[in-house]
Amino acid sequence: MGMRAKVMTLLVIVVAAAAVVALLVLRAATDEVKGKDKNEKICNAGWECSGSKYCCNQTISKLFQVYQFEELFKKRNSPIAHAVGFWDYHSFITAASVFEPLGFGTTGGKMMQMKEIAAFFGHIGAKTTCGDMVVDGGPWAWGLCYNHEMSPKQDYCAKDVKYPCVDGAEYYGRGAIPVYWNYNYGRIGDGLKVDLLHHPEYLEQNATLAFMASMWEWMNPVKEKQPSPHDAFVGNWKPTKNDTAEKRLPGFGATMNILYGDIVCGNGYIDAMNNIISFYQTYLDEMGVGREHSGDNLDCAEQKPFNPSAPSTTPSSSS
Repeated sequence: MGMRAKVMTLLVIVVAAAAVVALLVLRAATDEVKGKDKNEKICNAGWECSGSKYCCNQTISKLFQVYQFEELFKKRNSPIAHAVGFWDYHSFITAASVFEPLGFGTTGGKMMQMKEIAAFFGHIGAKTTCGDMVVDGGPWAWGLCYNHEMSPKQDYCAKDVKYPCVDGAEYYGRGAIPVYWNYNYGRIGDGLKVDLLHHPEYLEQNATLAFMASMWEWMNPVKEKQPSPHDAFVGNWKPTKNDTAEKRLPGFGATMNILYGDIVCGNGYIDAMNNIISFYQTYLDEMGVGREHSGDNLDCAEQKPFNPSAPSTTPSSSS
């Protein structure tokens, strides 16, 4: 084995080890959270979900199986795709097992569970597609075509006391719901217990970790006293009077507001917003739920952003 091959093999082992450590640490942290309410009914559903009330519902692998994943992302391994062989169902389910005990894809009944999976993938598909309206299957079949931004337009390094840029690190978009900027790599890395500030490249080297980063974003608010995309979608979030006045209401529209801010929301019915909605609704159809069950407050055209000019990702429709 040549030196380059040895280095690459070692790198793969290091990144895989980081992903495994993150899984173990997060599962331990999840166990702590789950144990807080002793009067709450808890269930165990094997390795995928245990010790939580949410595990009393069907797990994601029971509702959404490998053939459905392949159907949604059928073109991701086409020769012209840019992340051939990277994304797979196993990586998704492995990552999901960390967050299912917290309610990811396990909140509510079967309908809500399927809708949340479609919503999560709707964002992913819209942000990682390399297709357009004229290619086979349209843009919706080409989700997960990328795992990183191909031609970064800037260095995504901002002054930040808590998460300063690291020499040699590059903070361009990576992952399933692409992560941009040093401060986002820092906060997500803290959440996952992985040093993404120093090693942002991990997100394009390990699919499980990349899915975990997106799920962490989905399950956590950008700022305190704001909802997470998960809570905004499944109805856990109760808007304040100020939220209502600024037309921020639970639904898919609010998930776009939280993730993209004024780049997508509050600008009328722009293409950037309509594109994300189209992926969500197409996936609802393909998963057998149907777009007629998209839910209330589907768009964010008139919503005031939670964080004006401070989105947690960039508006790029592909990475």
